[in-house]
Amino acid sequence: MTKSILSSLKVIARPENTKTNPIAAKREKLLRKLNQQKEMALCFVNDEVFTAYKEKWDKDPETGEKVKVKVPKKVSPWFYQRNNTLFFEVRYANKPLELQEGLQAIEVGSKTNLLPTINTIIEAVIAGELDVLLPYKAKTPKANNK
Repeated sequence: MTKSILSSLKVIARPENTKTNPIAAKREKLLRKLNQQKEMALCFVNDEVFTAYKEKWDKDPETGEKVKVKVPKKVSPWFYQRNNTLFFEVRYANKPLELQEGLQAIEVGSKTNLLPTINTIIEAVIAGELDVLLPYKAKTPKANNK
């Protein structure tokens, strides 16, 4: 009997739709931002310049057609240095999350510890450990205007 081609694939249950679960959507947003910070940290560790881009529609001056172009965008690092020690803050909606009562910063130490620290935070977000810290607004039902 020959082995099926499909048997070589990993088949799983359908992943949860983040549009219907607000906590999952916030977790995905935080993971995107953390991966961006990881890219920025990699450039920082390697003494390179980091540039993030966003796409925007612009009109081509010659043809007048609208085309998508990549333009640089400003991204602030979540890590900073004080007294020769690096610190990292997990931020959401431009505010640092309070990881423990009254504590927002993670002491990283040196440059070499920055990427492993961010990877640990990413693992914690995937595991759902930061879900309780993400700001959550319950949607209020709309009144029927009849």
